[in-house]
Amino acid sequence: MERVLLAGAGGFLGSALRYLVATWLLRTRGGGAFPLETFVINVTGCLVIGLLSGLADTRGFFPGPSRTFVFVGILGGYTTFSTLGFETFRLLREGQPAIAALSAGGQLVAGVLAVWLGDSAVRMF
Repeated sequence: MERVLLAGAGGFLGSALRYLVATWLLRTRGGGAFPLETFVINVTGCLVIGLLSGLADTRGFFPGPSRTFVFVGILGGYTTFSTLGFETFRLLREGQPAIAALSAGGQLVAGVLAVWLGDSAVRMF
């Protein structure tokens, strides 16, 4: 039960952070078809999970329940893969397959690269 509560508390924090980042990006960029907010959130979430998992693997950070709080809770609440699926579907439905492919493919490639970059950065030091 402890880990469920930790995941839920972390999820609240991650979701609140996602909302704040997305709202800020939406206000500063002024619109457009490309879902930049989701792109930025997913890529930064991947970078952070790469950094933190590198720290966990190489330096023993996040033992036991703290790993659930951070990885499942905060980062699970922050990243928005389900939103990626919805936005890609919406773009396809609206007849914008090129933007849909750019968004989905770009987030996948940039996300994997960001995880690698974060993990590699930790292992270098």
